[in-house]
Amino acid sequence: MYKVVLIDDESIITQGLQKVVDWAAHHCQVAALAQGAASGAQAIRQHRPDILFTDIKMPGEDGLTMLAGLKGELPRMQIAVLTGYRDFEYARRAIRRGVSRFLLKPSKMEELNEALDHMTGVLDRLPARPEEPEPQSGSEDPNSFLVRQAQAYLAEHCAQRPSLQDVADHCYVSQWHLSKLLNKHLGQSFYDLLNTERVRQAKRLMADPALRISEIAEQVGYADTAHFSRVFKKLEGVSAGEWRNLHCGH
Repeated sequence: MYKVVLIDDESIITQGLQKVVDWAAHHCQVAALAQGAASGAQAIRQHRPDILFTDIKMPGEDGLTMLAGLKGELPRMQIAVLTGYRDFEYARRAIRRGVSRFLLKPSKMEELNEALDHMTGVLDRLPARPEEPEPQSGSEDPNSFLVRQAQAYLAEHCAQRPSLQDVADHCYVSQWHLSKLLNKHLGQSFYDLLNTERVRQAKRLMADPALRISEIAEQVGYADTAHFSRVFKKLEGVSAGEWRNLHCGH
């Protein structure tokens, strides 16, 4: 029996799906219902389903990032998107994230059955323990997308001293999976990436002669100027003051 998780911000949708579909006829059983992307991601990590039915335009959530995170961490999981939005560009981007079926609400029973037949058919053909599959032609590697999302998050939030957990939550993956991705795609640990971004932003701020080094350190997320100075010299080969004199003429 294939395990199924149903996610929607409206519980009436997931409860309705659980009742109207003959899951057993498709050799499936519903393992969990969840409301919203965050609780949905938690349910998926707990149950590790074979099949997911989910909405991707939920309030306050980035559904495309959630899809990439889930598909990157569980590459064999089959995903059907249920949405009330007739946005074909969004559908195209979702399919590039590895979505099997894109269904408009309210979905007809024959569409749900066809989606299940397709997804169980794919699962039937998969080996028991596949390696991480290469992205299919025309699709985007969800892990590359996630790495870019992590980089963008750090660029925006490095001053707030984000943790690995904060970034992993933003990308809807586990800390372990995100660390593995950063090492594989960038050759950097999380803290290497964070320090690199902070130093990049610090160098931009140094162009302002009114800002002291200690103020710049604080603005990019370092509580301790000495720590910032050590990191800067390690990455740039010179102290922050020397770099400023060389590049900014102050």
